[in-house]
Amino acid sequence: MSNRTHDILFQLIKSLEKAEKRHFKLYITRSSGKEELKIVRLFDVLDKQDVYDEKSLLKKLPGTEKRQLYNLKTHLYKQILASLRLLKSADSIDLQLNEQFDYAHILYKKGLFVQSLKLLERAKELAKAHQKFYFTAQVIALEKRIENLHITHSVQNRANILAEEANAVSKHIDVVSRVSNLSLQLFSWFTLHGHARNEKDEAGVRKFMQQNLPPETHLLTGFYERLYLYQSYCWYAFIRQDFIQYYRYAQKWVDIFESNPLMIRVETSHYIKGLHYLLNAHFDLRNYREFSVVLKKFEQFARTPRVQEHDNFRIQAFVYISTAKINQHFMHGTFKDGLKIVPEIEAKLEEYALFLDQHRIMVMNYKIATLYFGSGDYSTCIDYLQQIMHNSGELRTDLQCYARVLHLLAHYELGNYELMESLTKSVYRFMAKMENLTVVEEEMFKFLRHSFHNIPAKKLKPELELFLQKIKHLEKNRFETRAFAYLDLVSWVESKVYSKPMSDVIREKYLASKRKN
Repeated sequence: MSNRTHDILFQLIKSLEKAEKRHFKLYITRSSGKEELKIVRLFDVLDKQDVYDEKSLLKKLPGTEKRQLYNLKTHLYKQILASLRLLKSADSIDLQLNEQFDYAHILYKKGLFVQSLKLLERAKELAKAHQKFYFTAQVIALEKRIENLHITHSVQNRANILAEEANAVSKHIDVVSRVSNLSLQLFSWFTLHGHARNEKDEAGVRKFMQQNLPPETHLLTGFYERLYLYQSYCWYAFIRQDFIQYYRYAQKWVDIFESNPLMIRVETSHYIKGLHYLLNAHFDLRNYREFSVVLKKFEQFARTPRVQEHDNFRIQAFVYISTAKINQHFMHGTFKDGLKIVPEIEAKLEEYALFLDQHRIMVMNYKIATLYFGSGDYSTCIDYLQQIMHNSGELRTDLQCYARVLHLLAHYELGNYELMESLTKSVYRFMAKMENLTVVEEEMFKFLRHSFHNIPAKKLKPELELFLQKIKHLEKNRFETRAFAYLDLVSWVESKVYSKPMSDVIREKYLASKRKN
C-alpha cells in the first residue's frame, strides 16, 4: 500500500469526488478576485499531482514565492470547506441546524429579537425530532440570553419554561455523556489490548464497568442513552469473550435503529457499525444461517444512495462487508474461493488508503493472511503477516501475538524446520512479554519444541492426537476461546491427524452443522 503525504490540503483535494470538484469550481468562480484565481490554479496543480511535491508546485505557480504559498494553501483549504458545506448542507441535519442557529444569531446581532426567537424555536423542534440534545442546549442558551437582556413580550412564564427545558436537557446530556464516555473507553481498551487475557484483566474491566455505569440504566428511554449503553455492553461482553451477551447487545444496537428508522439517516455510521458487530457475534457463535441473513441485509443497505453518496459511509461499509465475506469463507471452509475477492479488496484498500486507519489495515491484513493459510499458500500468508509484525506499533497486541503464531505455523507447513527452534523461542518470548500466553499456546509451544527433536516422523501422529486431546477440551474455556477466535487451531491439528487439508476439516464441520439444522 502506497505511503500518502501528510499535507492536509493535498489530502482534502484527493478526497474530493468529481461532483465536489465541479461544485468548488462553480463556487469559487463567482468571485473574480485575484486571490481566488490564484487558488484555482493551485487547486488544479495539486489535483494533478499523485504525490505532494512542493518544489514542482512552486515551478507551476510562477510568481508565487514559498512564503506566500502557505497563505494561499490556507485560503484554498477554507474555500473548499465552505464549498463542501454549501453542497452537503441539504443532506446533513447537523449542518442544517447549525445554519439555522447562525441565521438566528445574525438576527439577534441585528436587534431583530422576535425574528431570532422564532427561528430558534423552529430549530429547537427540529433538533428534538432528531434527538440532537447538544444542539438544543445551545439554542436554549441563546434564547435565555435574549430573554434576559431584552423585553420581547413573548409567551407568559417564558422564563420558567426555558429553565425547565434547560434542566431537562442538561440531565439528558449528562447521562449521554457518561454512557458515551464509557463506550469510548471500553473500545479504546480493546483497540490497545484485545480480549481479556486472564482473570486479572477481566476483574479490571468489570471494576471499571461497575464504577462508570450510570445508576438505574433500565430506566433510560432516550435513543442516544440506550444506543451508547448497548455499545458499552457490547464491548464489555466482547472483551470478556462472553459471546452470547455480545450477540444480545449487538442485536439490541441494530434493533433500536430499526425501530427508529429516522435515526438510521441521522446516525448512519453507528447503524453500519451495529450491523458489523452483529455479524461478528454471529461469526463467533458460528450462527451460519443468521450470519447470511444479516450480511444480505448489510449489502442491500450498502447499495442505497445514503451510503454510496457519502465517502465515510461507503468506505466503512466496504471494510466491514469485506471482513464479513472473509469470515464467511472461514466458517464454510472455502478458503480458495475466498481468495477470489482479495484482488478487489486490495484495489479498494489502495483507493481508500487516504481514509483508512492503521487498525483497520492491520485487521484486514490478518484476515487475508488467514485466507492464504487455509488455502495452503503459506508463502503469501507470511508476506501479509510481515506487514503486521513490522508496522503495528502498540496497536492490538493480541493480534500482533497471533500474527506471530500464524507466521510460525506457516513456516512449519513450509518445512522450514531449521528456523523453527529460533522462531518458536522468539514468538514465545514476545507473547510472554505481552502477557498473552494462554494454556492453548503453552501446549502448542511444548508440542512444537518436543516434535522437532524427540519424535521420529513415524510417531508424530500419536503425538498430534495427544496434543489435539489436550487443546480440544479447552474450546469452551472462556479465557482460552481467544486463541480459537484468531486461529482455528483445533481444525489445523485435526487436519494433521486425519491427513486432509484444513479447509476440508472446517467444510465438513459446516456441512454437519447444516444437516443438524
